[in-house]
Amino acid sequence: MYFHIFVVGETKNANLSQGESEYVKRLQHYCKIKLQSIKSEKITSRRSPEKIQTVEGERLLKRIPQNSLVVVLDRKGKNLSSEELAKRVADWQNRGIKHIALLIGGALGLSKTVLDRADFILSLSRMTFTHEMVRLIFLEQLYRCFTILRGEKYHK
Repeated sequence: MYFHIFVVGETKNANLSQGESEYVKRLQHYCKIKLQSIKSEKITSRRSPEKIQTVEGERLLKRIPQNSLVVVLDRKGKNLSSEELAKRVADWQNRGIKHIALLIGGALGLSKTVLDRADFILSLSRMTFTHEMVRLIFLEQLYRCFTILRGEKYHK
């Protein structure tokens, strides 16, 4: 299984960036994974949030590899426990899905077009996190999901 993770903007916080790198490294034992940053739009008072989301969304959609299952992170998505996420990933594997494109929006979130394109919308929490923190939290949860599937000690 190959996870293509596309995020809007760079992670500026060095600690979060280091955490992302650590979990990408750990995940490489279980799956192929590539974390790519997409250019974010500058937020100004002259541009509507919808216009910024649209431009960023178009950039994300262009990156989705063909025949990928598209998963987006959005606060209005489905809340799953770590175990439920592991079951979902196992189901995707059992169905023969080879490529999963995971899309994480920028500071303003994702456009309606991106949300409409999603095969699955996942929420990490009803709480709000910075878009930089969400990247690290998701990578950790994906790692946890694979350790659950393998029956390893990481998940307690």
